[in-house]
Amino acid sequence: MAIADTTSSSTPTTHEQWEEAYGLGKDLKERYTTLSDLEIDPLYVPQDGSPVPPQIGYPGQYPYTRGVYPSMYRGRMWTMRQFAGFGTAEETNERFRYLLDHGQTGLSTAFDMPSLMGHDSDHPLSLGEVGREGVAIDTVDDMQTLFQGIDLGKVSVSMTINAPAAIMLANYIVAAERQGVGPEHLNGTIQADILKEYIAQKEWCFPIDPAMRLLGDMIQYSTEQMPRWNSVSVSGYHIREAGATAAQELAFTLKDGLTYVEEAVARGLDVDDFAPRLSFFFNAQIDFFEEIAKYRAARRIWARELRETFGAKNPKSWLMRFHTQTAGVSLTAQQPLNNCARTAIEALAGVLGGTQSLHTNSHDEALALPTENAVRIALRTQQIIAHETGVTNTIDPLGGSWFVEQLTDKLEEQAYEYFAKIDELGGMVEAVKQNYPQREIADASYELQGEIDNKRRIVVGVNAYTEGNEHDNEVLLKIDPALEKKQVDRLKAVKAARDTTEVEARLSELKRACATDHENLMHPLIEAARSHVSEGEIIHAMQEVWGDYRETPVF
Repeated sequence: MAIADTTSSSTPTTHEQWEEAYGLGKDLKERYTTLSDLEIDPLYVPQDGSPVPPQIGYPGQYPYTRGVYPSMYRGRMWTMRQFAGFGTAEETNERFRYLLDHGQTGLSTAFDMPSLMGHDSDHPLSLGEVGREGVAIDTVDDMQTLFQGIDLGKVSVSMTINAPAAIMLANYIVAAERQGVGPEHLNGTIQADILKEYIAQKEWCFPIDPAMRLLGDMIQYSTEQMPRWNSVSVSGYHIREAGATAAQELAFTLKDGLTYVEEAVARGLDVDDFAPRLSFFFNAQIDFFEEIAKYRAARRIWARELRETFGAKNPKSWLMRFHTQTAGVSLTAQQPLNNCARTAIEALAGVLGGTQSLHTNSHDEALALPTENAVRIALRTQQIIAHETGVTNTIDPLGGSWFVEQLTDKLEEQAYEYFAKIDELGGMVEAVKQNYPQREIADASYELQGEIDNKRRIVVGVNAYTEGNEHDNEVLLKIDPALEKKQVDRLKAVKAARDTTEVEARLSELKRACATDHENLMHPLIEAARSHVSEGEIIHAMQEVWGDYRETPVF
């Protein structure tokens, strides 16, 4: 069943009006029941007929507390993604095909550390890291190999990369171009959340101000040329992995996103032209109800800010669509099979919180990159939630829970308290330069670790119930060291075969564009990709103009 249009001018204010507006419960051919054959309605509201509070509302209706689409999972299941990438493009292409063959509905690309940091595989700092924690991508040739045999006009692709995101996007555009797929047909997301890097993940290439300019260029290019592409995935995931509380993840993530909206509006873009293609990426931690409340509060805050602060008129601009990944930091090296239970609980929180896309971590990821068997179990976890548990049969089953609604309100309140502090500092960019969010996260992380160390917070298999740890014999994925040489040799071959004069011309043009204030850098980056210029060469050329970034100590 197709998802109902959320842009209707008529706003339902009663259950009957909501059902009538979206046809739910009237034109469904499938009968939804419990395992014991009790019929399930699409939506539940107060039985006494009292009105639904406006801050809760109805699914698909402002402020979207109960979900961004009227039908939610009755209309369309979330996209099931598994984060994948290791070795060279050939090995990861094989894993991508494996995942698609086993029912995955979207691809999520992990890059290795040199690629994330803007280094080529033959850079001295890349030694020992090539292809270790993700796939090595140096040039457009690698990007072509990565998606060989995969129709980029049909599959949705997510790429988790930030500081060099514009370079990877340029390579992706050219790789698709060589398949005969234009940028207007590409569907997917690139993370590109640069403020989050300075706050939490610490993978940067440039000072903050030019990095923000580069992000703005990506948003503008995507808005004008890539109508199906999400130009930024504003990421709370890594903020939470760094030790943030749920309120901090909520506040800092949303403030980053609102800052990107400000950047785009300052360029003269109409908010309704780009806001519908912004997406979010949240962590699903182990505290089940807090996570559900966090997602509900996030949707409500985003809808309010886009409508009231930025004056967005298109309801699609108010929608917060988000991807969820279960918490890597919650995985334990001790008794790693316990991680299957943790992942299932966290994934269920993401589903009950209304996610549009979900990645489930593999149980062995605290030890190494996941094996194919572990990846399959992680994917099956999502499929069991979707098809066996019954949680998708009714929309927002926890809506109206006294506990969940009050927890949602409390997290929203704490987020606005952080907003006020950040505004006092001059906005998010200035707050990051002053290390404010970094200090808040460091304090929260220190406090949590103290609770674990003192057993005030129990982590099964780590500080309690540790019997049996010595018998763990995990079969781990091992990256063949020969793959690094293979990748370096491939890069050398590409550099030897290309037109050196053309490469120099592309780099010279890129540096000239970086030195100007108003030229969109996506255009020279795409030209550089077409000429087989490597990521490291591009980064070095841009750093010649912009310089590098050195973090000041948090304490």
